[in-house]
Amino acid sequence: MKVTKSPATAADTQSKSRAYVGAGDEERRVYRTELTPLSFLRRSSYIYPDKEAVVHGSRRYTYRELEERVNGLASCLRTQGLQKGDRVAFLCPNIPAMLEAHFAVPAAGGILVTINTRLTSGEIGYILQHSGSRFLFVDASLEALAQSNTANLEVVRIEDTGAASDPYEAYIRAGSTEPGESWLEDEEETISINYTSGTTGRPKGVMYSYRGAYLNALADVIETGLNRETVHLWTVPMFHCNGWCFPWAVTAVGGTHVCLRKVDGDLIWSLFENEGITHYNAAPTVHIGLVNHPKAHRLTRPVTATMGGAPPSPTLLARLQELNFQPVHVYGLTETYAPITTNQPRKAWETLPAAEQAGLLARQGQGHVTADLVRVVDQDMKDVPRDGQTLGEVVMRGNIVMTGYFAQPDATAEAFAGGWFHSGDLAAWHPDGLIELRDRKKDIIISGGENISTIEVEQVVVEHQAVLEVAVIAIPDERWGERPKAFVTLKPGQTVSGDEIIEHCRKRLAHFKCPVAVEFGNLPKTSTGKVQKYVLREKEWAGYAKRIH
Repeated sequence: MKVTKSPATAADTQSKSRAYVGAGDEERRVYRTELTPLSFLRRSSYIYPDKEAVVHGSRRYTYRELEERVNGLASCLRTQGLQKGDRVAFLCPNIPAMLEAHFAVPAAGGILVTINTRLTSGEIGYILQHSGSRFLFVDASLEALAQSNTANLEVVRIEDTGAASDPYEAYIRAGSTEPGESWLEDEEETISINYTSGTTGRPKGVMYSYRGAYLNALADVIETGLNRETVHLWTVPMFHCNGWCFPWAVTAVGGTHVCLRKVDGDLIWSLFENEGITHYNAAPTVHIGLVNHPKAHRLTRPVTATMGGAPPSPTLLARLQELNFQPVHVYGLTETYAPITTNQPRKAWETLPAAEQAGLLARQGQGHVTADLVRVVDQDMKDVPRDGQTLGEVVMRGNIVMTGYFAQPDATAEAFAGGWFHSGDLAAWHPDGLIELRDRKKDIIISGGENISTIEVEQVVVEHQAVLEVAVIAIPDERWGERPKAFVTLKPGQTVSGDEIIEHCRKRLAHFKCPVAVEFGNLPKTSTGKVQKYVLREKEWAGYAKRIH
């Protein structure tokens, strides 16, 4: 059983708890350290004090300096009245301040709320209000979005200059560089709240625990091969699932964080060479842009390219490998601390043709090393056959599944019906145990009683040499109920007709699966690179009684 925890002292900033472990009829008292990702910075600054921790343009911070900056921010938050559990919001791009927040806010005893930088002022106001945030740190370029939502908030402006005149720099320099007393009592306490995209209603606040963040960060280390030589480029927004927990993962191994205010293909290709980048993460659309960039070339050394957020096409995976990227395919949701499964290449695949290897890599794989194995189930929560064909819903549970939705107990109960988190994703389960996504429940097309996977159609369309990326949705059809339509973005300088795209598909797919229409143009996307299919659906289904929302 667990008993009341003793308070930590300033000299011992790691919170300790008392526990009893049964040994026959006897019990012996043991001490254990709460799992917290804050310990990663403490260790790396101790072991690698002079190692480069952060690169941001001409600014460079060592691990000693990073810890001092984190301590200063945490100290000043407490000085300004932060109480345990207070929410502290950050609205900024991938800059040093955002990285520092991942350690400083929980170190102060607060809960970090990172806000999507592409939201409207009203959406930002809702998150600030719903989370009950008391503090807001905002990048100068985004200040206008927050101005009407700052009543009763302490607001700190971040100019991202590193100069003493920067209000954020003045703020952290007013605090102590020494670590403060830990207020952490239980590793299941909330370390952060991440809001979902809210495409079908108000966004929900997904709660992460210290334990979950710690364990998923270690999974990141193992699954993507991070080590002390890692130089990680920040292409995934840190506001998205706490940057897939990589602020903590890269720090755990003493790697280097290369910050990036925005995704810029020209700059990224320069950083690959000039900063010795070893790892980066992104949604498939970002990878697509990079491999088709004018500067794209085969790298002299491999770079690990981790992708998630949408299923990558075999075409993209093959192209990455041609350029000496080592693709790691992961899958997850905001509710699972981002990636919860991974699909690593198998030795047996090496003898297969490149296209077949890429097809196998496009599967979502199985649970991370610190996660429970995921299941694919029918409507009665029974496992579907592992035949690679039967569809079911992906469900998951374990250490890296959210503790719940903030202030929404009914939504939490619904999400965990049957004791497992329901992803809303449809997948097939293969005989080798790997899962393969076929669609979101809301995206599956039902045409004349037949199910059509939009992912399957998209992967065929993108095989066309002129196609850069594609999104397929259902559109209304008087005879069949629904039929597929493809929205296509072409590569620069390429031209092709809709009929040619349809004919390309008809040679590779059953005809009922092929698009009946093709529209060319840029795709609407979220800030993390996900295509906003609901935007496309709203246009196509205007005036109809929509089945798909």
